[in-house]
Amino acid sequence: MIIFPAIDIRGGKCVRLTEGRFDAETVYADDPVAMARRWAAEGAEYLHVVDLDGALAGQPVNLAIVAGIAASVGIPVQLGGGIRTLAGIEAVLAAGVARVILGSVAVKQPALVKEACAAHGERIVVGIDAKDGVAAVEGWGVSGGVGAEELAARMAAAGVARIIYTDIARDGMLTGVNVAATRSLAKAAGVPVIASGGVSSLGDIAAVKAAEADGVEGVIIGKALYSGAVELPAALKAARGEGA
Repeated sequence: MIIFPAIDIRGGKCVRLTEGRFDAETVYADDPVAMARRWAAEGAEYLHVVDLDGALAGQPVNLAIVAGIAASVGIPVQLGGGIRTLAGIEAVLAAGVARVILGSVAVKQPALVKEACAAHGERIVVGIDAKDGVAAVEGWGVSGGVGAEELAARMAAAGVARIIYTDIARDGMLTGVNVAATRSLAKAAGVPVIASGGVSSLGDIAAVKAAEADGVEGVIIGKALYSGAVELPAALKAARGEGA
C-alpha cells in the first residue's frame, strides 16, 4: 500500500484546509519544494500535490512550483486542482508530473476524460470528492448531482485506471478515514482506489490496509503529518504491515 504525503499549495505556500473550506486555512510552510524534499527524505514513494488556487481558478496556477517539486525529488508526483482541458493536462505532464488528477471535469465533461485516458492511459486519475455519498465539484463548493459510486463506475468504463476518493466531511478533521465508503467505491468501480480524508493515527493506516484486498491501494495523508499526529516513517512501516 502506498502512502501519499499531501502538499496543498495556495498563494505559493504549503497549506491545509479543513473540510475543503478556503476560509479554514492553516499555513504549514512557506516553501512547498522544501516540504516535498522533506517527505522524500523521510521515505515517501509518491507525492500528492494539489493546486488550490488552480481549483478555484479552473486552470493550473502554481505550475512553476509544481515543476520545481517534480525536478527536486526523485519520486513521482501526482497533481490535481483546476485541470479541466486537454491543453491543461499536456501542460501539467510537460512540467514533469507523473499523474494528472481530474476532478470537476469527471462530472461535467466525461467525454474529455475518455479522450484523456485514450491519450495518456494510467497517467490519468480521477478524483471523486464526496459529501454524504454525492460527488462535489468546483473546489468542493457545488454538488455534482451524481452519486460517488455511480460516477466511479462511469469513470472506470471511460478508461480511468485509478480513482482518488475523498470524504469531504472528514478532510482535515483528523476523525478517521471512511474506509467502508472507500471499500464500497472500489468494488463499484472495479479499479484501484486511493483513500483520502481523515487520517488521524497509525490505526487509520492499518484500517485502510485491511481494505487492500478490496482494491484500496493507498492513502493520502495531509494534516496528520503536518500536525505531528502521524510520523511518515511510522506510517510507511504500517503500510508495509510492519509493527511500529
